[in-house]
Amino acid sequence: MTGSLNWIRDGKRLSLNGELDQDFLVPLWDAREEATRGIETIDLSAITRVDTAGVALLVHLVALIRAQGGPVSIEGKSEKMKTLVQLYNLPENAIP
Repeated sequence: MTGSLNWIRDGKRLSLNGELDQDFLVPLWDAREEATRGIETIDLSAITRVDTAGVALLVHLVALIRAQGGPVSIEGKSEKMKTLVQLYNLPENAIP
């Protein structure tokens, strides 16, 4: 495997880059508290691949940001992500 998942915090924006799938998301999971603190926008525009584990992580990140008391939005959702959200019948606000 040659993929990876990287993230950058820039102010209130968390930008994800690479593959958001089960093979690469453990480092972000481990850093989730620090990575989401003060974040209001998660940018997915540089995500090249997503699977159900990636969708589950995003749902968790959104819930974590909300639990920290902040608003949250997701930018750059791919058609595949939207399809996975629909297939799993997730609430519309699970990944806003």
